[in-house]
Amino acid sequence: MRESDPGTERKCLEILRILGESREPMGAKHLSERMAEQGFILSDRAVQYYLHHLDEVGFTKKIGNRGRVLTKLGMAESESALVGDRIGFVIAKLERLAFRSTFNPDTCTGDVAYNLSFVRNDDLDRVRQSFDEVISSKLGFFNTYAESENDPRIPKDHTGIITVCSITMDGIFQHHGIPVRMAYGGCLNHTGGTPARFLHLIGYRGTTLDPLQLFISAGMPSIGEYMQTKNGVCLANIRNIPQGAVQSAEEIMASMRKNGFHLPAAVGSGILGIPHEPYQSSIIIYSGMNLVGRAYESGIRIKTEIGAGTLPIARILSG
Repeated sequence: MRESDPGTERKCLEILRILGESREPMGAKHLSERMAEQGFILSDRAVQYYLHHLDEVGFTKKIGNRGRVLTKLGMAESESALVGDRIGFVIAKLERLAFRSTFNPDTCTGDVAYNLSFVRNDDLDRVRQSFDEVISSKLGFFNTYAESENDPRIPKDHTGIITVCSITMDGIFQHHGIPVRMAYGGCLNHTGGTPARFLHLIGYRGTTLDPLQLFISAGMPSIGEYMQTKNGVCLANIRNIPQGAVQSAEEIMASMRKNGFHLPAAVGSGILGIPHEPYQSSIIIYSGMNLVGRAYESGIRIKTEIGAGTLPIARILSG
């Protein structure tokens, strides 16, 4: 890919990859949806811009009004592109947001990292219902969310929903001198309302995709079933901290609970099927992506940018 801007090259390579996996031509709208699943939030117009560039360099061609397909040159370029370019991108983005988070759990002030979901206005009431159900079941990370219509990233006829990203907790730990490492995203099975064991784990440092979005798109969680029967699969993240820091971490989490955070699901070493690491304890946190997962289970089309930025906690509390 002969592009001087690494960001543009990354997006173009992702478009080539998606087109290469499709048996039919794809248009900008469908490509935009697929790009969002991989963490690239682009408007249809932005995708059109990249498609025109790919047409010019001979990697794609337009098939009438049906969309684009790869040319032979585009296939060769896609196959030669190194997937290693995207390994670690997800966790690097989240760790940057953790550092920028300034939330104080004692005063409930400061900035938190957030996720931004895009919902069609026609689906907004159903999404609110899904989100509220998950929050009532204490399967989310935080007990409320906010809505936005003014963010330039939000498409026309859509509403943005802002939820607190759990990477905020990593920032709090870091500011209190606790080393923390986001280790896995996983599908946590429950029996009788109690966490039983993880059925699937994906390490954040060895993936090109966000693990939780991957699980949602694959239909692996059964959040609605859990809420009805207390048996089911929910999404959770696993962080590792030194065993000697567990007491300090517990005190911080107690302060967070007083301010509306739902945590932890469990704390321990080698628990719930998690690989044991010497001198490390795991903190399991229910992810705010359970809200999105429940909406997805209900048949609602929803895009989410995980780690969309940071903003004052007061903005979310104000709705």
